[in-house]
Amino acid sequence: MATLFFSYSHVDESLRDQLETHLSSLRRQGLISSWHDRRITAGEDFGKAIDSHINTADVILLLVSPDFIASDYCYEREMKRALERHQHGEARVIPVILRPCDWHDLSFGKLLATPKDGKPITMWPNIDEAFLDVAKAIKHALKDLGQTEKRGAQKPSTTGGERDTPSDSIRSSNLRITKQFTDLDKDKFRHEGFEYIAKFFENSLEELIRRNPGLEQSFRRIDANRFTAAAYRNGEKVCRGSASLGGGTMGSGSIEYSMTDEPRHGGMNEAVMVKTDDQMIYFEALGMQSFGNSKEKLTFQGAAELFWEIFIRPLQS
Repeated sequence: MATLFFSYSHVDESLRDQLETHLSSLRRQGLISSWHDRRITAGEDFGKAIDSHINTADVILLLVSPDFIASDYCYEREMKRALERHQHGEARVIPVILRPCDWHDLSFGKLLATPKDGKPITMWPNIDEAFLDVAKAIKHALKDLGQTEKRGAQKPSTTGGERDTPSDSIRSSNLRITKQFTDLDKDKFRHEGFEYIAKFFENSLEELIRRNPGLEQSFRRIDANRFTAAAYRNGEKVCRGSASLGGGTMGSGSIEYSMTDEPRHGGMNEAVMVKTDDQMIYFEALGMQSFGNSKEKLTFQGAAELFWEIFIRPLQS
């Protein structure tokens, strides 16, 4: 059984919890046990506990975000010790990019990061797919570590193949509890998501015409709750769409999309609804245009990509 150590900022605790959930398959197969600082018990020396586990872990996950980089403890102490052990072949360090940040030129930037191409987890359209990609990368690393250990000397053991573990550190890894989300949390998520979608459309239209001579575009922000978009080929309107914060057909918990650039149009052709599970807030498509993908947990980018796919479809058919 390999031991995993999570180096992370407490700001990212929710994302760490979700990653642990996605690693449950490896845990149930007896391939891993995991440790992070929330396992420290009352009265235990914080620094000594962390040092003890980071010095014995087989795999060290750096959960990278702006807050991780800004944390002196994470960066100066945990990350540096992790890289020392990695360079000496004593452990495998895997950077997991949680949120967008400037990490490529840092000390761990030369390591292969996950998810694929170092794309931050929160920027994937479907956050479950991002965590699945991370879990697969960790599983692949475990296989590689297993092959390496077979070629080298066996690790000393006094307990039939497992490390000696202090009795006060023996506890379940199943410590996740249900998170509660308020109406304020949901409203902030929806408003921030709408702002992201509006900027996504504006930037995408500008790039579309830059790459395609003969195309022109129109993006209009009607007010804080609505925008319209259109694309023209040789002066003829080919693509049109508009989005608005809910309050219309689907109620106040949605963002609605219409295949028209008339801002007063009352209908809609697709919508994303704010949903929650026991750990996170996400968008879920109504499914009118998503063809069976309505139950995916969408991030801001996932919702924006859904609406953009509908918008640009006439230019791609």
